[in-house]
Amino acid sequence: MSTSPRPFTEQTVLVTGASRGIGAAIAERFSSVGMNVVIHYLQSHEAANETARSCMKHGAKVLTAAADLRSREQILRLQEKLEHHNMMPDILVNNAGISHYGLLSDVTEEMWDEVMDINLKGVFLATQQFMKPMISQKYGRIINVSSIWGISGASCEVIYSTAKGGINAFTKALAKELAPSGVTVNAVAPGAVDTMMMANFDMDEKAALENEIPVGRFAQPDEIASLVYFLALPESGYITGQIISPNGGWLT
Repeated sequence: MSTSPRPFTEQTVLVTGASRGIGAAIAERFSSVGMNVVIHYLQSHEAANETARSCMKHGAKVLTAAADLRSREQILRLQEKLEHHNMMPDILVNNAGISHYGLLSDVTEEMWDEVMDINLKGVFLATQQFMKPMISQKYGRIINVSSIWGISGASCEVIYSTAKGGINAFTKALAKELAPSGVTVNAVAPGAVDTMMMANFDMDEKAALENEIPVGRFAQPDEIASLVYFLALPESGYITGQIISPNGGWLT
């Protein structure tokens, strides 16, 4: 059994793509117990600062940091910044991602590369870099935010489904690789969540989706954040390699 190197509330969590939506809710959930929180973003500086202000209300130590996760060089600079502030993560939440809606026949190579690089390559590069100190201390939590479409696939979201399916396979394989080092790796694969990612759908499409979900509504970001938080707890150390889908009974 792996033991935490420090009390849970004194640990540091790095949440990628934390300026809004699910990422912001995750950052706020961890900050609510006073943990150290690193809010990563790419371009949404003001939104990241707003999330930071919300987190600091709980008395948490908060750091915002911009980086393009498709670039190893920028991830190394991010690491240097975190080391300088003594905020290297015990918990890494890979949440940053983009969606794509459209027929596969209309997808260009550039669209494919962008979705794959942000959703999948970014997870690979960030995890590879930040898992190293977790392995050294024989303790850590890596939680990847996937999607229900990575499990079941979705028409007109082929690239997105493929990238998220890749994250699920990455999660399962890495969990086996890191288990001897006391590091758990899990994925949370939400169903429909009430965030800006639903902006591609009009009111009728949203209503039709809600009718398909047994609980009759979309998830709220803080409901996804609660599951991420649970998986990060020291007592969740026997849960690894799992793809857990909070989806309101949509997919069972």
